[in-house]
Order: sequence, then C-alpha cells, then structure tokens
Amino acid sequence: MRRSEKQTQESRSTITRRGLMLGAAQAAIVATLGLRMRKMQLEQADEYRLLAEGNSVKIRLIPPARGLIHDRNGTIIAGNEQNYRVTITREDAGDVEQLLADLRRLIAITDEEAAEVLAEIKRRPPHAPVTVADRLSWEEFSRVAVNAPALPGVTPDVGLSRLYPQRGDFAHVIGYVGPVSDYDLSQIADPDPLLRIPKFQLGKLGVEAKLEDDLRGHAGQRRVEVNSAGREMRELDRREGDPGVNLQLTLDYRLQNFAHQRLGEESAAAVVMDVTNGDILAITSAPSFDPNLFVRGISSADYRTLTSDDHRPLADKTVQGLYPPGSTFKMVTVLAALEGGVIGPEETVYCPGHIEMGGRRFHCWKRVGHGRVNVVQSLEQSCDVFYYEVAQKIGIDKIAEMARKLGLGTRHDLPMSAVAEGIAPTKAWKQERYGKEWRIGDTINSSIGQGYVLASPLQLAVMTSRIATGRAIKPRLILSRDGVEEPLAEAPPLDLQPGWLEQVRRGMDAVINGSRGTARGSRIVAAEWRMAGKTGTSQVRSAVVDNKEVPWEQRDHALFVCYAPADNPKYAVALIVEHGGGGSAAAAPIARDIMLFALNNGLPPLAAYPTEQRGTIKTRLDEMQLIDPETVTTSGKSRA
Repeated sequence: MRRSEKQTQESRSTITRRGLMLGAAQAAIVATLGLRMRKMQLEQADEYRLLAEGNSVKIRLIPPARGLIHDRNGTIIAGNEQNYRVTITREDAGDVEQLLADLRRLIAITDEEAAEVLAEIKRRPPHAPVTVADRLSWEEFSRVAVNAPALPGVTPDVGLSRLYPQRGDFAHVIGYVGPVSDYDLSQIADPDPLLRIPKFQLGKLGVEAKLEDDLRGHAGQRRVEVNSAGREMRELDRREGDPGVNLQLTLDYRLQNFAHQRLGEESAAAVVMDVTNGDILAITSAPSFDPNLFVRGISSADYRTLTSDDHRPLADKTVQGLYPPGSTFKMVTVLAALEGGVIGPEETVYCPGHIEMGGRRFHCWKRVGHGRVNVVQSLEQSCDVFYYEVAQKIGIDKIAEMARKLGLGTRHDLPMSAVAEGIAPTKAWKQERYGKEWRIGDTINSSIGQGYVLASPLQLAVMTSRIATGRAIKPRLILSRDGVEEPLAEAPPLDLQPGWLEQVRRGMDAVINGSRGTARGSRIVAAEWRMAGKTGTSQVRSAVVDNKEVPWEQRDHALFVCYAPADNPKYAVALIVEHGGGGSAAAAPIARDIMLFALNNGLPPLAAYPTEQRGTIKTRLDEMQLIDPETVTTSGKSRA
C-alpha cells in the first residue's frame, strides 16, 4: 500500500527530530569525554603518572591536641609538648629486620627496644604504623628525615606528648596518661580509631582517666600519596580534628604545692575545701610520684621502687584511703544524741576513766577520768566515756543516719579514681556483711570512730564543712570546661536545729582555744583567723600500746579536722598522718599551717602563731622550696 505524500512528509519530520536528538546526545557524550580526557591529560597528568608508577593514596588520622588542665588561677598543670618520633609501616617496609638495622645506624635503639618493635610489628595489621622511637632530639629526627628516601615504610613524625610541669604535686588527683595497651582496648566496646595509633596516649588514672572522652578530642584526617617504596610523596588533602576540652580545676596550685611540701616525708593526706561552695582547693596525698614517668611507659626499676615503698606513694589516700576517724567522729555521735533528745546541751556525764559493759572494760584515753563533762567540754577534752554513754541511749542506726547526713558513708561524685564510699555501719549492715548480730560493744566502739566506722579524708572535709555552715555542701573539683563554668550543686540546710550545731561549734572552738583543749598547742592567735577543730587518734592494733614501743606500721593514725575563721567559716581542712601517733601532736600542727596558708593566700605572718613557736616555725617555713608565682606562667613553665 502506497503512502500518501502527507504521510511521507510526517515520517521524514519524525526521523529528522530523532536523528537530531540522537546526534545531540552523542555530541554531549563526546564533549564530556573530551573534557574529562583533557583534565586527565593536562590537569591531572602528574597525579596519574605517579599512580601509574605504583603510587597510592592513603588516609592517615591526625591525632588531636589533648585538652589542657589548668588550676583555678589559669596555671597549666597538665599540658602538651612536641614529640619527635619515627614509625614503621610493615606493608611498605619490605625487609623489616634490615630496615630496623639501618635505622639503628642513625638513632640509638637498644637490642631490647628492637625486639619489642619487631614483636609489635608482628602483632599489628600490615597497614598499621608502629612507633620505633619517640622523644627524639632534633638532630636524631633530622638524620632520619634526610635518609627517609632510602628507608621504605619509615615515617618521621611530629606529635604531642603529655607533660606535667608540677610533677608530683597533682599526681594523684590528675593522674596520668600512658600508651594504649591491648588490655585497654579489650575494656572498650567500640574503641575510637585514635586508640589504635601507635603509642597514642590514654588517660590511665585520676581526672585524665575519668574525663578521657572530653580530653581526647576528635581525630582529623589527611590524604597522602605514597609511592611504591612506601614513602609519602605529598599531602593531597587535610582536615584538622577537634582538640580536647580544656578543663579548669578548683585547685590552687600554690596551696597544693604548700600542702604537699608540708606533709613532707610522712605517709599522709590533706584536703582543703571552700565551705561556701564546696570547691576543693587542695587535695594531696604523700608521698607522691612523678606522673611524667608513666607517660612513655615506666621502667621496671622505677615501678618496683614505687611499689616497694611502705609509705605507698601510688595510693591516693585522700579518696581511696579509708581509716577509722577516731575522735573526729565524736561530732557525729553528739549531734545524733542532741537531735534524738537523749541529752541536753548542759546535761553532764560522769567520766571515771572507763565503763564496764558485758564483762569488758572500755577505757577513756585519760585513765583517771574527766569527772563531769557537758557537750562542749566533752569535745574540748575529747572524753571517750561521755560518748560511750550517750551512744548506748541513741543507738547505732541513729548515729549512722547522722553520719550520712554529714557526708560520711557516702561516695562523693568526683572525677578521681577509686573514690571510696566508707562505712557508716548499722545493725542491718553487719548482718548482711558478716551474718552476725550487732552488739552493744560495737556501738560503744563506733561512738568514738573506731570499730567498723571508716572514712576518707575527703569525707571528713565534707563533714567539717557541713558542720561549719549547717548546709549540705558537696565537693566540687571541675570549675569550668572550655571557659564555661560548671554549675554549683545545691546546698540545702541540713535540717538540724541551729542550737545543736552551735553547741558542736563551741566545742570545736574549745578544742583549739580552750584552756584544756587537746589542740591548744596548734591554735592561731590572730583573732581574725581564729580556728575551730577536732583532734583524732585511731588505733591500728586492738591492744592499747605506747606508739614509741612498736614499729612504725603498728602505730596509731593521727587525724585532725578544722575550719576557719571560727565566726565566719571560709575554709575546712581534714588531715591524716598514717601511723603518726596522736592527732594533737602529729596532725594538728600541719593542718594549722595549711589553713593559715589558705587564709593568707600565701605564707602566713609569724604573728599568727603563738609567740613561743615562732622561731621553730620560721626555720621550717624558710626550708620549704615553694613555688614563686612570679616565676610561673599560664603555660605552667618557669620563666628564664
């Protein structure tokens, strides 16, 4: 059937349009390919020529700068320093043993270190770089960099390493970082890729460990071109990571340094709190250690020295250490008795020097007795019999309830390692723990801070702050994060009658300033800094012994708590000297010096001390090597 001329024309038009569309599409494809070929041949010719010769593009993580830690004045107490290091990547290295031998001609690597590197290279994936040497001098680093073309798989690198400029002053509270271990990785469900970077530093203890996620920051990335020999040819792209959060602690580096030095060679701990807001101004455990030793991995010899010391320098006695609080617990017992109505403020108890109970004699520290004493006098003279008697009337559960109200038997929320809960025992607690009934003798022992009662110096500082203010003060260690101040915890009233607290405060004032006070020798004579406190001595052995007659580790612990000024409290101090003997002789003088430093914001004037003590005290203070604030910058390093 023949088409009409009209149909033929329509068919020709359709074919023409299709041809045009197809031609346009083909032209577009050809043009695109042409432009792409032009870009590859002209603009990217060098890159593709290198790739053709065996080069490849790899992604490298950029470790972020670890967050800095400052004291409340802005002085750095944990910072970063440049670290020159050399790494080997097995997949690019070829003969690793030969490569390591070549490296040893350039830098000092011991046989032991070389063996460790080879073992580490075998454990790691082929693409993972392994650190061969770090903390190199500039000369060593330069020698490796110059010879890098002849060292396939070897990468000279500049990173950051942690530095603690104040050394042992903050070791227990800040802690330290160290290289990530296989054990560390096994404890993390989904490890950050940063943790697999060779010798990457991870918080191991203290604030460094508890706030690791904040301090670590987030990794950056760089795309690098490496040739067939494993040498980096050029950097193609870089995206910087986010540095860690900068922390400001409530601690005062000068007060911390003074407290640490004042504890001297004792096995001891001290905590200083601002009673108005709970800020911890100093928290130090002695003896201490240099956390810089742990940053690179401490040697076996150094570690043995620390672990074999009977004064336990690695233990943080301020929050981990639990001790019978001794007579510093008497404020708890008397407040429970006053609140429970079993004794009035002027009611007296007769102390003949002991009481008989269940065929057992419980002695007062003063064997001839104190006679009749009321609440204030019982604290001033630390009469044990007074507390034996009132404790039997109020019972252990009420005493434990008061202890927890004052901050004992409670784990306080601080970013420090192994913060202990302590023990404020009850009848149910003993039944659950030991499967035994509570006995009246347990109550008698607990009333004077012995028996099952255990508290840390931090808890005793909280207790003292709450007694001084009548408010539920909570300890605070972090002042701000990246310049944003942390909110203060609410400190509501303790729900105790002000009159009962006033009785206890009068008793604590008399301990130091009364004519028969157990700590009168450690009083502050400057009226504006008048101090109130309480001594304590806790037995280590069940038998009463003369501390001079037994070895050091069997002597009693010495304790002291105080606050000042007595009429307008600002600071509280809690202190323990392990195996120091009596609290009045061993602990009170140290606490008094620390309190005076806090009150004066520096070395106190001799006029604050009793006249007869000034010569001895001047000699002691002159011998201390204190930090001069004029020589310390906000970088934490001394000016030249």
